[in-house]
Amino acid sequence: MTRAATGLPFDDIRNLLTGLPQADEAARAAAQARTRDLAVPQGSLGRLAEIAEWMAAWQANPKPAVNRPLVAIFAATHGLAAAMPGADAHATHRLVELYAAGGAAVNQIALQMDAGLKVFDLALDLPTPDIRTDAALSEAACAATMAFGMEAIAGGTDLLCIGAAGEGNRTVAAALACALLGGAPGDWTDGSAGAGEAVTAALAQHEGHLADPLEALRRVGGREFAAIAGAILAARYQRIPVLLDGFVSCAAAVVLWKMDPSALDHCRAAHASGDPAHARLLAAMGLDPLLETGIRLEEGAGAALAIGLVKSALAVHQGMAARDQIAD
Repeated sequence: MTRAATGLPFDDIRNLLTGLPQADEAARAAAQARTRDLAVPQGSLGRLAEIAEWMAAWQANPKPAVNRPLVAIFAATHGLAAAMPGADAHATHRLVELYAAGGAAVNQIALQMDAGLKVFDLALDLPTPDIRTDAALSEAACAATMAFGMEAIAGGTDLLCIGAAGEGNRTVAAALACALLGGAPGDWTDGSAGAGEAVTAALAQHEGHLADPLEALRRVGGREFAAIAGAILAARYQRIPVLLDGFVSCAAAVVLWKMDPSALDHCRAAHASGDPAHARLLAAMGLDPLLETGIRLEEGAGAALAIGLVKSALAVHQGMAARDQIAD
């Protein structure tokens, strides 16, 4: 059932959340049957079996495959960053140039995993307003950026890894997480100078307008957060499993989770970054990270590493001998 149309830009997003495709339980059951038939003690494959069964359910295929993994990095700039201690107005531009030149950590990992890598420039030369004094985006701009994110996987992929780039986006993510999940600003900041004060000021500025997750996204989020939420939503409709990277991408994902906790069923947390706020965010959403990396880059490096684990899980699940193949 769709909501009644009001003509507001967020209507389409809200309606998409009411009709989310569900996992293919027949494919999951077939994968689980295969797990039970493998020539190993029950439960001994640990998360390898869980990953294979999750992939089967969301690819709607008892024999899922990862042939075209994609690392998508969404890059944006924030007015908040310019006023923070030690601000570097050109940091995000340099990061995007580094990705384009193949010199970042994520480039090397994506190459090893035979994964595509795309960087989406979300108007880098037009920082969003400082969220301490204004909304980051209008409703129309936020909805349009979500729609842009939905197009990010138009080229095709069978496993989407999501990362982010943007000077100051760690603090913006803290504001969004605090708005949506509560707690004190210090629960979500990383201890960098001025971060807690910035989150406190942003939440005070928008007090009374943050109960709606989409409204929180547009007010105290930013373009990369909106685009990531859109990409996750599009992946759900195209039955593409998703690996979430660090705190920033998970803060964007929590917008959808707050609207419908089942909205992230096709997602897995790729790794634990060692950031206490990231761990707190994952625990709130009930996401158990696949890897413990300690990587605090937000560019998708941790998610890209997890591609290897997913590929290995599928290889084991589909390639191991069954009990009847080794029976006397």
